[in-house]
Amino acid sequence: MRIGILTLPLHTNYGGILQAYALQTALQRMGHNVCVFDTKKTQKAPLSPVVYAKRLGYKLLKDRSALIMQEKHHNRVFPIIAQHTQRFASKYINRYTVDSLSMVDKNDFDAIVVGSDQIWRPKYFSGPFNARTEDAFLAFTEGWNIKRIAYAASFGVDHWEFTAKETVKCKAAVACFDAVAVREDAAVVQCKEHFGVEAKHVVDPTMLLNKEDYIALIEQENEPVSKGTLFKYILDETPEKQALVNKVAKELGLQPFAVKPGDKGKPEERIYPPITAWLRAFLDAEFIVCDSFHGAVFSIIFNKPFIVIGNNKRGMSRFTSLLKMFSLEERMITDLNNIDICKKPIDWDNVNAKRSHLQTECLAFLNTNLS
Repeated sequence: MRIGILTLPLHTNYGGILQAYALQTALQRMGHNVCVFDTKKTQKAPLSPVVYAKRLGYKLLKDRSALIMQEKHHNRVFPIIAQHTQRFASKYINRYTVDSLSMVDKNDFDAIVVGSDQIWRPKYFSGPFNARTEDAFLAFTEGWNIKRIAYAASFGVDHWEFTAKETVKCKAAVACFDAVAVREDAAVVQCKEHFGVEAKHVVDPTMLLNKEDYIALIEQENEPVSKGTLFKYILDETPEKQALVNKVAKELGLQPFAVKPGDKGKPEERIYPPITAWLRAFLDAEFIVCDSFHGAVFSIIFNKPFIVIGNNKRGMSRFTSLLKMFSLEERMITDLNNIDICKKPIDWDNVNAKRSHLQTECLAFLNTNLS
């Protein structure tokens, strides 16, 4: 079967790229011909002019001037800072590149799977692919004779962010799906309440693969050993979080290290390290401190003790739902002065048994609904 995966564009997000790779790989192992929708990287940047201007700290004088500034910056800087992540995507992911979803040829696919990440969060999907909010629910395929599946689609948060008009349009689109599976338990409730759809709760696509699959990538890229023993993966840096990392490192006698780009300076100083360097960090670390959803996911995959700092800004329901699946709720902390949990061992036999069961169940969901 010819399958297209619709997810957020493949830019510099490690978890976003790896979840697309994992879902593609899982479907390929079932015998399907798979590709991932992606945008051209020399066009519009993924953010709206208003959001982009605000993030760069500029005053927005006119939308058009901000759009020009955005595109010039994106076209000049992106190829530099994303050189490693784009090389990985080009090497390991079969990309179906379009300027707009309206350009997708209906004869190219037998099925489209709406993939993971926060694909169903309006503020993240609005912009890429020149798409409408409802296109995240495959509204652009209206009238096509294809299978429509959602796998681990995420709203990101447990409150409803859609307008009444968007809700009506998205409800009509999702009614055409053959099967719906979502990444958070809160999303099961949201689908029922707002769309009248029964959704299945599944694991993130990265968990459809095993640790050995990611180690194979590390070895294929000849990734050198990490320069430390406590992996710090903090997306939203604060002095308080750094103090927590230092405290845990001292308590456990470990050396902190990070795999992140610089956040200031010339583009050459802000290059994202290779994805396999990020994966290698999980393999080498003796302990992990993160505030990232996929940071927690890969800590579980690699069986590494960890604590995850609750990150309201990026959607708490993602963290609570993930940890609840494996009875690891206590590994999320909100009090940055309390590090008692860092010395408590994790029952990895129990975690791995649950993960194996969920993996089998989720692969069966995909196989059954795509057969």
